[in-house]
Amino acid sequence: MSLSNRAKGPFRPALLSAAIAASMTASVGVDAQEREETGPLEEVIVTGFRKSVVDAIGTKRDAQAVVEAISAEDIGKLPDSSIAEAISRLPGLAAQRLDGRASRVTIRGFGENESATTFNGREQVSIGDNRGVEFDLYPSEIMSGVTVYKTPQASIEAEGIAGVIDLQTVKPLERNDRVVQFNGQYEMTSFDKLNPDGEDSGHRATFSYIDQFADDRFGVAFAYNTMSSPNQEERWNAWGYPEFTHQGQTFSILGGAKPFVRSSVLERDSAMLVLEAQATEKLHTTFDALYVDFSDEKILRGIEVPFAWGQGSISADSAVVDPDTGFVSSAVTEGQRVVVRNDMENRDAELSAFGFNAKYDVSDTLQLEFDASHSAVERQIWSLESYAGTGRGDSEGVADTLGYTFNSGNAGAKFSHGLDYSDFDLIRLGGPLSWGASSALNDRYGLEEGDSYFNSAQDGFLNAPEIDDELTSLKLAATQMVDAGIVTEIEYGVSFREREKVKRSRGFYMTLRDFPDMVAVPEQYRLGSVSLDFIGMGDMIAYDSGALLADGFYELTDEALTGIQHLTKSYSVNEEVTAAFVQAGFDTELFGLPLTGNAGLRYVYTEQSSRGFAGQVNGDGLVVAEPIRISHDYSNFLPSLNLALAIDDQQTVRFGVAKTISRARMDEMNASLEVTYNQQPDDNGNNWSINGGNPTLEPKEAVGVDLTYENYFSEEGYFSAAIFWKDLSQWHFDDNYTLELVGVANPATGQVPGNSTATASGKVNAGGGTLTGYELSLALPFNLFSESLDGFGLLASYTGIESDIQDQNGNDFQLPGLSESIQNLTTYYENYGFSARVSLRKRDDFKGEVYGVGFDSQQVDVVGETIVDAQIGYDFAESGIGGLEGLSVFLQGQNLTDEPFTTLSDGNAQQVRDFQSYGKTYLLGFSYQL
Repeated sequence: MSLSNRAKGPFRPALLSAAIAASMTASVGVDAQEREETGPLEEVIVTGFRKSVVDAIGTKRDAQAVVEAISAEDIGKLPDSSIAEAISRLPGLAAQRLDGRASRVTIRGFGENESATTFNGREQVSIGDNRGVEFDLYPSEIMSGVTVYKTPQASIEAEGIAGVIDLQTVKPLERNDRVVQFNGQYEMTSFDKLNPDGEDSGHRATFSYIDQFADDRFGVAFAYNTMSSPNQEERWNAWGYPEFTHQGQTFSILGGAKPFVRSSVLERDSAMLVLEAQATEKLHTTFDALYVDFSDEKILRGIEVPFAWGQGSISADSAVVDPDTGFVSSAVTEGQRVVVRNDMENRDAELSAFGFNAKYDVSDTLQLEFDASHSAVERQIWSLESYAGTGRGDSEGVADTLGYTFNSGNAGAKFSHGLDYSDFDLIRLGGPLSWGASSALNDRYGLEEGDSYFNSAQDGFLNAPEIDDELTSLKLAATQMVDAGIVTEIEYGVSFREREKVKRSRGFYMTLRDFPDMVAVPEQYRLGSVSLDFIGMGDMIAYDSGALLADGFYELTDEALTGIQHLTKSYSVNEEVTAAFVQAGFDTELFGLPLTGNAGLRYVYTEQSSRGFAGQVNGDGLVVAEPIRISHDYSNFLPSLNLALAIDDQQTVRFGVAKTISRARMDEMNASLEVTYNQQPDDNGNNWSINGGNPTLEPKEAVGVDLTYENYFSEEGYFSAAIFWKDLSQWHFDDNYTLELVGVANPATGQVPGNSTATASGKVNAGGGTLTGYELSLALPFNLFSESLDGFGLLASYTGIESDIQDQNGNDFQLPGLSESIQNLTTYYENYGFSARVSLRKRDDFKGEVYGVGFDSQQVDVVGETIVDAQIGYDFAESGIGGLEGLSVFLQGQNLTDEPFTTLSDGNAQQVRDFQSYGKTYLLGFSYQL
């Protein structure tokens, strides 16, 4: 746990006053006389959660840069069940939830793509389409700690404007004894199973072993974790909000909705191995390995309800308009037909990471270091949509009269209906609306315009994108102790890393083998019904759509035959990064006060290339394409300075200034393009016009300044106040640019045109601005006020952020991930073996990233949220009961207020895009150490 790992909630002036009073008291020694009168205080050894707080404070205090830290009292005992939740409790950090779980982490207002994640100091791959790491992939049970670098150092092998998050494994030779530990948890959700084939309970289990051999010259640490974690969701989702004319005036109205219930199970098996050897007095080696097998299986059932964009007619007399917002809050439509959905989604990923590090002491003053690592991830998504209704195609089958009324707040709407959607005789397999507007489908089934079932051959859809991400790195460095004036140490080195990310976008239309007939769901695939009472639609049929597909009830047609989007979303991006750095550590005095720190320079040279396709749709409606490869290179000089001025033994002022970069998103560096060859050149003299990624994108840049005051007024307490400022440039915005297409043939003719330049539309380096903020954080043990309060304490932080980013045209831009305030608060008690904690984390509105149609990354406006968690536990080590000394138990509740995840359309509070309710989660667990 970090010193502020649990701190959540508004930073109250009373707490600030208490912290300053406590720190001033400790600073001037007011209590010295009392201690002389009462004699020396007995040393108190803290354990458990309090020990993790003390260790994290020690890491922060001893660091050369501005950092935040999380420390586990022991392997397998990080104070949170999720590494993302633990990180998000740190000052200035926040998490975005994905399917109810904390996953993506932002630092001081910057989204996850602007920070780097390392594992034991080595940059990591990701299972997403871009660079941002989804932290629910990493089990907290096998981590020993996390350090977040808010100011950079030249020696850190990763780049990010926001900062670097380093995940750490245990080092067995730093332990003094053998550890054999078992952890187990039972997990359940407050929702009953929302789908009949879902799960509402699960488990977690961890085995860990640490030992030392050969007179403590060889150490081994091994941990294995398995998890099956259920999750339930009631979700309101809107298609959009078109204009509606009512009584001569124009208002906004619900275009349609896609509410559903989701039951999912996240299964994860992880293994960690660390081998550490002090082969000789001069040679120290470490090998570490991490393997994660990750599977997220989802069952989704719901009804797509067309409204203004549907077939029915809206009753003008039924429309109720909010005069203040111009929004139709209630209306009725007649003659409407819906789409009953039984969907499934499997997201599988496999991560492996290996690293070897060797340090050799050439002399008492010179140490050489060699580091090599490799990490790779393979991710596959298999997302199936199955459609059913009362009839095939538009205006067929039994219609319904549907009404909606929006709930108060952002909770979406409730519908009224007349049909029984749980009737298997009424609701049959097949596409009830003409959504399959594909020439490939029409050609396959011999359909021509004017036919009854033209554009009606889509009875479902299968998305199947894949990601491969691979990263290899090498580093050779040296640390030289010197006596050169104020300089006491020099680090220097070179490194090389190569990363390749490959995405393959695939999608298939599903058509019943009995097309054009609608088909009743066979008895063996029926699962009963699902309740949609939360949206007022009653019960609907539930069936096993995955089994129907596996058993051959559907035929598949490749969407890529006529849909160019799969070609433009399939690519390979390669980066080769060569870096050199030098960093000097110094120790001197300023105004008679000790001044320490480091100054460094990092040079980074990058060669990047992207392979893809240049394609277009020909006159027959088919996609034709030519392979394409585009390369680019650039270099960056990144200076950094970190200073720490010790006012006294417990007060420190830190100053940091540095230039940093964030590399472009992988999907924005995509070389795959939709191209058009025009016989007449455009205003730029180019015949080619293209749309897609920009492989010549260069990194975003920032110059940052940090100033921090820290007061460590006790071993378990500290107060910190910081201000930070970043000047951002070379940001990424949409614009036109010129691109060379040397040797690329016109897909329509196969001929290579004489003019190879193109006018491209995509992301460019342009625009910028500043981001400013302040941060207050506090760890306050209550034993400072009275010995009777020993064990009580709180952790709190408040971060305020502002930005004035503008694009190249002077338009305001909101940074993804930026909340104007981030608040954390944890109150705790731990003594005599008993522990209790209540935590709150709160963030304001922000722009977040979610998966859209076809699993494209899509930015949305996310409503601010407040998450409340709590835990109680008991450690039998202090019980005096023989045989139970190594046992501890706990009960944890997550999201206790059932806080929803809510997004809006265009930031309009009336126009709810998503309202996702996950319920509460409870975990009952134990830890036993031999």
